[in-house]
Amino acid sequence: MRLATLKEGGRDGTLIVVSRDLGRAVRAGGIAPTLQSALDDWQRAAPRLNALAEALHGGTAAEAFVLDAAALAAPLPRAYEFVDGSAYLPHVERVRRARGAEMPPGLYTDPLMYQATSAGFHGPRDPVPVASEDWGIDLEAEVVVITDDVPMGVSVADAAGHIQLVGLVNDVSLRNLIPGELAKGFGFLQSKPRSALSPVFVTPDELGEAWRDSKLHLPMRTWINGAWFGAAECGEDMQFDFAQLIAHAARTRPLAAGTLVGSGTIANRDTTRGASCIAEQRTVEILREGKPATPFLKFGDVLRIEVLDAQGSSVFGAIEQRVERGGG
Repeated sequence: MRLATLKEGGRDGTLIVVSRDLGRAVRAGGIAPTLQSALDDWQRAAPRLNALAEALHGGTAAEAFVLDAAALAAPLPRAYEFVDGSAYLPHVERVRRARGAEMPPGLYTDPLMYQATSAGFHGPRDPVPVASEDWGIDLEAEVVVITDDVPMGVSVADAAGHIQLVGLVNDVSLRNLIPGELAKGFGFLQSKPRSALSPVFVTPDELGEAWRDSKLHLPMRTWINGAWFGAAECGEDMQFDFAQLIAHAARTRPLAAGTLVGSGTIANRDTTRGASCIAEQRTVEILREGKPATPFLKFGDVLRIEVLDAQGSSVFGAIEQRVERGGG
């Protein structure tokens, strides 16, 4: 099934079930008013939401309506936790090589991960508000999963069963603020503002063969101002799958239902597939030509992130955002 959230009914919106073609939807308030409430009682709510999805597909769902992506909030407008990994080591290796740094051996066996902001997520058509272009505005196209309650110390084998929904995230980065923050040795804060989520999140069973080994096996397609930017394969060169990322995050603490776990920027060893963030593209240019050529985002730029299935249909809907001056 495919789930989304309308911008109505308060800060956490109204949960809806969406058709496979993303064209129609039906409110799910009789089952759960919000996605978080459904996740809190997933064993009871999921079968009922599935039944509503089947009624929608069969044309028998009462009060179904045409879906407008502009009316959507993030599927989970705010979450208890968002932990973001960096599972694609080609990205990490290139960035480090460009600045003359070695790869610590532990990165091949122990995932990189940080605690991201989760107090609010932008909807798929909401702008990216940034106070200054000087901060180095970047998109990061990633896959993200949502878990149910995960016990502390969960095994990798058991962690896979806690993945309940799959979607996309634009994990916005302010690249020119990152070096100063990392130099303090205490991680990201100001350099990582709010992210945006895809219009819908999908249960793994809906993905068929595209979901296996706790990975999404489809290209991540990105555009900037209508120009193709990249189509990196999500299932390739992912050093740590989502089960491993979840087990890593839960090693010393449980994860609450509704936790988001991100893959990090999708990146392949094959650079002809383009990039999923501007920093990656600039790194390729530095290694190839000695200097970067691609600028960071400016006010008025429009980015688009989308995954299509083997038949060319949108799986999660598209994140499409305009960068705008915000704050102040």
